[in-house]
Amino acid sequence: MAFEELKQKQGAIWGSGPYQNVTDTISDLHEIVLEQIAPSGGERWLDLACGTGAVAERAARAGADVTGVDLAPALIETAEERARDQGLEIDYRVGDCERLDGLEDGAYDIVSSTCGIMFAPDHAATAKELGRVTTSGGRLILVNWEPEGGLGKMFAMMKSFQPPPPEGAGVPFDWGREEHVQTLLGDDFELHFDHGSSTYSPASGEEYWQVFSTSYGPTKALADSLEENRREEFHRTWVDFFENTYGENGGIAHVREYLLVQGTRR
Repeated sequence: MAFEELKQKQGAIWGSGPYQNVTDTISDLHEIVLEQIAPSGGERWLDLACGTGAVAERAARAGADVTGVDLAPALIETAEERARDQGLEIDYRVGDCERLDGLEDGAYDIVSSTCGIMFAPDHAATAKELGRVTTSGGRLILVNWEPEGGLGKMFAMMKSFQPPPPEGAGVPFDWGREEHVQTLLGDDFELHFDHGSSTYSPASGEEYWQVFSTSYGPTKALADSLEENRREEFHRTWVDFFENTYGENGGIAHVREYLLVQGTRR
């Protein structure tokens, strides 16, 4: 499958459910982005793979001039509706982080992405665009799931139910490796790395399944693609995985390790 066809499919997948239900499970990461950037107001801020607008909304409330870009039209529609409801002026656009058409060189003081651009298939193209649109002295902040962490383990659990990835597509969780990010971005940015974890605590493995199989694009699309018996096998595997691996005090404590990337444009 060519990357363009893959990205069209991804845009539909990520917008196939009420993604806000998933956004709410990483609200701590959105707060970390704002805390680390500490905007003073007036900055030109680009949030990539913005989803339903969690970081964009926070940045706008802090006084930044915000543009949000996402591959999924349905997520942009939700983000625009949320902005209207909150009285926020945010320039939302359907777009591709590998080719940010319409965005000028050096146009942004701050560029961010929270567990988003890591899923674009062409890592080098994405990295090139990050460097291109960030102004000299501008700041970059990314939150990427680590491959050996809780999200990496979740995707590994899902792997046996999925078709193989397209040939040549980058591995999303490589963005959670310092050396990979340094190779991609080190020429354009002076980089600093930190590591942290975010814990999601649903009441049970079944509750986790109900949220993600209806709202998280990759899980929902996979579940919907399977025949009934295979889907139920996936369901039981999911529930058993979380209850056996992350069960705690009668509930679930899914610890999800991440790499926090901060950079200054050279």
